[in-house]
Amino acid sequence: MSSTAVPPVARSVAPPAPPVLAEVVRSGFVEGHHRGSLVLLAPDGSVERTLGDPQAPVFPRSSNKPMQAAAVLRGGLDLAGERLALAAASHSGERFHLDLVRTMLDEHGLTPDDLRTPPDLPLDQVEAEAYLAAGRVREPITMNCSGKHAAMLAVCARNGWDRASYLDPAHPLQRLVHQVVEEAAGEPVAAVGTDGCGAPLMAISLVGLARAFRSFVLAAPGTAERRVADAMRAHPEYVAGTRRPDTWLMREVPGTLSKMGAEAVQAVALADGRALAFKIDDGATRALGPVLARSLRLLGVDAPVVSRIGRAPLLGGGAEVGEIRVAF
Repeated sequence: MSSTAVPPVARSVAPPAPPVLAEVVRSGFVEGHHRGSLVLLAPDGSVERTLGDPQAPVFPRSSNKPMQAAAVLRGGLDLAGERLALAAASHSGERFHLDLVRTMLDEHGLTPDDLRTPPDLPLDQVEAEAYLAAGRVREPITMNCSGKHAAMLAVCARNGWDRASYLDPAHPLQRLVHQVVEEAAGEPVAAVGTDGCGAPLMAISLVGLARAFRSFVLAAPGTAERRVADAMRAHPEYVAGTRRPDTWLMREVPGTLSKMGAEAVQAVALADGRALAFKIDDGATRALGPVLARSLRLLGVDAPVVSRIGRAPLLGGGAEVGEIRVAF
């Protein structure tokens, strides 16, 4: 009797897991891990250190906002100071944020009803609790991206572009954003999705994201990119809020440009061109601070704010019983 050989079953090889960037330590016991990818750039823009796969495309989420603000400027909207910082913001929903959003809209014949942001509570927990205690409900203007959307609507009003479709990827403004992202990152956009605020979202690599931030701080004075970087650094409380690490870092380390994004993305560029970008794979923002602090130290940043950013205690029964600590 002859037999027919059965070919071996092909087995797919799973890609290696990203490295552990942070550990969750409770009562001396490691109860969890946060994995991800990271890149550090030297002052000349060369890659100094990597962890994981920083060449793989990611959605930078709100870390793309400086590029979106630069596109608004390139579209002809003359913004400066706090208004330009707010155009690149994930604001906390503090009173001064919301007041300026209303002012920006009014200056261009717009109202909060024109915003296409989803109704939301203030991003900052303290502000959200006060907002609810006052009997308020979720509104589009309190969503953390309302400053960006106000600027997008304003440039549409200036140019006579359709306002109802300003979030369509084919809209003239969003095509301009696409162009700015690719130029700043030095690579093509890998995918286009929809961000939490409804705006088109362009995927690039972490290396591209770090290079984009570096290009903004080193851009020639007067360019759209440098104007955005200068406004964000001069008015960091409008980019984030009074209780946010991006604000602390830009306020206390002169010349630094910093912007976090949802799903635990962070990008930073220092005044001399050193830069970093990372993403925590599981989107856990509780690991952002420790990983950011360690990354800054590896870039040679020695300032008290780094320790402040890096603290991420774990509580048990209302007392501190552990921490999120870096693992690299």
